[in-house]
Amino acid sequence: MKLTQIAEGKGFVITAEIAPPHGADPEPSLVHARAMAGVVDAINVTDGQGANMRMGSLAVCRLLRDEGIEPVAQLTCRDRNRIALQSELLSAAGLGIENVLVVTGDHVALGDHPQAKAVFDLDSVQLLRTARDLCEGRSLAGHELDCASDLCVGAVVAPEADNLDMQIIKMRKKVDAGAEFFQTQAVFDPQVFAHFMQQVGQLGVPVLAGIIPVRSATAARFLNARVPGVNVPTWIMHRLNETAQGDRRKVAVEIASQIMAAISGMCQGVHLMPHAMSAMVPEMLAGADLA
Repeated sequence: MKLTQIAEGKGFVITAEIAPPHGADPEPSLVHARAMAGVVDAINVTDGQGANMRMGSLAVCRLLRDEGIEPVAQLTCRDRNRIALQSELLSAAGLGIENVLVVTGDHVALGDHPQAKAVFDLDSVQLLRTARDLCEGRSLAGHELDCASDLCVGAVVAPEADNLDMQIIKMRKKVDAGAEFFQTQAVFDPQVFAHFMQQVGQLGVPVLAGIIPVRSATAARFLNARVPGVNVPTWIMHRLNETAQGDRRKVAVEIASQIMAAISGMCQGVHLMPHAMSAMVPEMLAGADLA
């Protein structure tokens, strides 16, 4: 089911995220998906997250669909030219995957193959327009398709980025290009998020707030240094540093639940990014009274 249909039906959408395996066996990723399937509406499968080589998103998405789990395929602009990007979108439609999240993609210099050649033939706005063209029955070259796709295509935005005005300008461009929903980068400050939502609420598309449980100050510093648009506040680092190591998992759940509870009335859903800590998801949702 399309995320827009879920939003209309339920009023609040809960998605989570897994990474494909670093090998040919999909089972490790499926284990994490199964742990969250009963408490989320859909599960995103990342596409070369962090510019690291992994199994393809579409393959894992199809396996999720076969198990009755609603998938969201991620598609990055980094690795493919416009021919291959259109092929991936048509493949998603042909495999029965209804939801696709378009992202620019981390630069190859950050990943495990820094010598790889980045493509970036299309940017995220252009890829959204391309996806809309395919849904309207024509390719980017203007040729008529034998069968149009039927996809619900979303995009990303960073509500806590330093250049928020530019984020909002680009978000509006993405809506004009065909974005039907947004999943945000991690939210840590409810007041900043409230300010963001006041400015974009009139766009009329569902916004799912990103949530990352942070289990150590080291992880927080890594996110701040390596993930654009993420700002883990110092109070979270201090609290984690003051917590015994064995209790930090519990504290990470409490903080994530606290943030979700504060922002759930401002947006149309949440997107959880547990980073291989799928067992925490039901606890976080229960703590935020969203289970």
